[in-house]
Amino acid sequence: MKILFIAPKYSGGIGGHAKRVADKLQENGFEVELMYAPHIPIKKLKNPTFAISSVLKAITERKTYDIVHAFNLPSAFAMKYTKAKKKVLSIHGVYSEQIDVLHSETTSTKVKNNEMNILKWADKLLTNSKNVQQSYKKKLDLDFDYIYGPIDVEKIKKITRNVTKNEKQVVYIGRDSYEKGTDILKKIENKINAKVIYCTNLDWESAMQILKSSNILIVPSRIDNIPNVIKEAFFLKIPVVATDIKGISEIVTNDVNGILVPSEEPEKLADAVNQLLDNKEKMKEITENGHDFIIKNMTWNILLSKYIEFYEKLLK
Repeated sequence: MKILFIAPKYSGGIGGHAKRVADKLQENGFEVELMYAPHIPIKKLKNPTFAISSVLKAITERKTYDIVHAFNLPSAFAMKYTKAKKKVLSIHGVYSEQIDVLHSETTSTKVKNNEMNILKWADKLLTNSKNVQQSYKKKLDLDFDYIYGPIDVEKIKKITRNVTKNEKQVVYIGRDSYEKGTDILKKIENKINAKVIYCTNLDWESAMQILKSSNILIVPSRIDNIPNVIKEAFFLKIPVVATDIKGISEIVTNDVNGILVPSEEPEKLADAVNQLLDNKEKMKEITENGHDFIIKNMTWNILLSKYIEFYEKLLK
């Protein structure tokens, strides 16, 4: 089986997910190629320039595949022009809702008007979230399959094996961006009874080591899907304090495997972090529950067979 993956980049977010899936499929005998196409790294121009360059690459190379799998809407244009028996499009988060938060009203309107048509280019739609699956069914009456995004627990164990805990340290890991709420955390940084470490531009290995050394992971997002770093924190038994928004609340249950606070309420976020820092018993309880949740639901041992079955069924 010959598969082409298309994403604007293969690190962070949905692109990082694509790379992890590609690597695991290759380990299990699948022939997976990654398309690399240039784009201008300027805000608001990255996606349009990638869409154009990737389409040109698809047209000029004229390769044929069993399956072409595009990740996020900008990649769908190259998917459309790639020769393949079946075409798959993955969306992590409701794309038009993300655009509403991040871009102008004009851009948002254009995306909403074209979203349905673009999604219909695929033979199969895939997401990593029940919430996204249900939202698209309600919004556009489109059927998505969903498979959770796994974490590689063996890799995490290997790179965090000798890390020691730093007392009174909490951490943020992710993009320094409006949707991720880093400005909210910075407003309350001086009210948190611990040192706040920001991992916004670190390689994954270094970020995991800092996560393991911390007392709490803080996720102050305004809009998000299912952040991979929450899964990683669950596995490493690092308590999670996050905002109660779609995506996050799909895997974090308040007071069970994490602490959820309302979005855009910085004072409540600071209070939740400080209260948890002082409650070692609660920290132990929620981290044990988080670890159990991950082991039972979101490792490659659980999910690899679902990905293989998904691709094999496409060609039957």
